[in-house]
Amino acid sequence: MLKKIGLITILSSCLLADTIFVSNEKDNTISVIDSNTNKVIKTYEVGQRPRGITLTNDYSKLYICASDDDTVQAMDTKTGEILYNLPSGEDPEQFALHPNGKELYISNEDDGIVTVVDTEKKDVITQVEVGIEPEGMAVSPDGSVAINSSETSNFLHWIDTKTKEIVHNTLVDERPRHIEFSKTGDKVWASSEIGGTVVVIDTKTKESISKISFKIPGVYKDKIQPVGINLTSDGKYAFVALGPANHVAVVDAKTYDVIKYLLVGKRVWQLALSNNETKLYTTNGVSGDVSIIDVKNLKVEKTIKVGRYPWGIAVKPSK
Repeated sequence: MLKKIGLITILSSCLLADTIFVSNEKDNTISVIDSNTNKVIKTYEVGQRPRGITLTNDYSKLYICASDDDTVQAMDTKTGEILYNLPSGEDPEQFALHPNGKELYISNEDDGIVTVVDTEKKDVITQVEVGIEPEGMAVSPDGSVAINSSETSNFLHWIDTKTKEIVHNTLVDERPRHIEFSKTGDKVWASSEIGGTVVVIDTKTKESISKISFKIPGVYKDKIQPVGINLTSDGKYAFVALGPANHVAVVDAKTYDVIKYLLVGKRVWQLALSNNETKLYTTNGVSGDVSIIDVKNLKVEKTIKVGRYPWGIAVKPSK
């Protein structure tokens, strides 16, 4: 009986395997990791300087910001074949897919604009002028608003997704990088790389409700540079990548207190949770690897070597 239970457990674990995609900025490749074996199982060549990546709603395609090719590529997630390119504007870095799966909001760092692309017609719908060096991009869970961060202007630009017009600007600390909505959409979190802070904003009032600072014993303050953010769906934790500080901060998402700092690889950049949220994956640019964090025990359990300067990360669930 025990043997049967053990076999069922093993089979269930295999069936729940995720596929993790990682963009390697300096290798022009995508690494594919199997979450069961924690090994790179495939590496695909893509466009130049791949950075932001995201999956389509049906997980059949991976969109890739090929920044130095000035395009967004659509890759078949089963075969690795590049199916087509989307018009993106110059130097696409980060993007966010609208919940309808049709509109892709793309930050164009060199142009100071956000390009909105119809992914079905493969046409540009419009371009929205924002601040200098747009970077972070997110769309609210209900699809009503898109927010872009401009690195040099230090603003979050709130874009009405119906009118495609900016309806509000929020001044934040220096060099805002990443934006993340809570799963319920009532709050938005934004990191400021040089400011060294993360601000939490009420999306209804558009007012700041908390600003989080970080202090790691033995690490100079100027090395603590918040970048990627990821939130658990139960509202318990926020994870913040701290760049050249080589740590991930674990934040209580209700009190906004920092609970713990986890040492990972060098220049930790972006984060992604597994489908069942038991694991957190981090891209570590300088050390060229991915760290795996056990979410329940808040411990780093393994590091996987990938390509040079891993940047973006996306998780495809088994089903």
